[in-house]
Amino acid sequence: MTAIALTQSPTRTPGALQRVVNVVKLHFANPYTVLINPWIILIGIFLVNLAIWAIIMSQVTDPADRADVTEGFSYSGSSLFIFVYMMIVAIQAMNQTFSFALGMSVTRRDYYLGSALTFVLLSAVFAVGMAVLAAIEEATSGWGVGGRMFTSIYFGDGPWFERLAFVFLAMLFFFFVGAVAATVFVRWKALGLTVLLGLLGLITLAFVALVTFTRSWGSVGEWFATTGFLGSALWSLVISAVAGVAGFFILRRATPRG
Repeated sequence: MTAIALTQSPTRTPGALQRVVNVVKLHFANPYTVLINPWIILIGIFLVNLAIWAIIMSQVTDPADRADVTEGFSYSGSSLFIFVYMMIVAIQAMNQTFSFALGMSVTRRDYYLGSALTFVLLSAVFAVGMAVLAAIEEATSGWGVGGRMFTSIYFGDGPWFERLAFVFLAMLFFFFVGAVAATVFVRWKALGLTVLLGLLGLITLAFVALVTFTRSWGSVGEWFATTGFLGSALWSLVISAVAGVAGFFILRRATPRG
């Protein structure tokens, strides 16, 4: 009797890098939420602003008055919504995909690293996109009507690469603040998120009270003026890093729930 040995090829387990990449793909599975919808809203806001700018400038004929109006346009905060929106995207993305990812045998470590890489990639995409729009805005003298949405005063008055770095760093800040809020919600649900928001509110109130009672607002303003827009954004990396590390350790003990 002849014995025939059947060998079964072992199942290949994806490496750590591939698991991280799979998490990135998971977050981009619905590109409408993380990529398309933010741009649709941003362009919609821009078109509304463009119409308003055109109407205002059509009624201003004196060159000096037009210069004053153009300066007023530089204080537009219309594009700042995108940062808050992406923070919400981070919270929703992690809350919606965490349980599913762990059900697909992804470790908490790989899931968090994949999520962090996703946020870095999204920050780069939106920073480049807004830098391109800022360059067009400058080249067209404010879209032909002196409007400023992507080169407003809040992005500084430096060269294009400084604005690019500023937006990238600001995006990282909001993404990782959103990530730590998401991990708190995943682990402790609404109660944990409420406590976190309460603590942040108390810390902010304590800071405002300290600066007010010590009459240090002038020093705070001087620090920002000395540090500059890009320098202030670089300091935000400290908070982004702390939030990123805190989110990692919080998520390590989180339990998937339906």
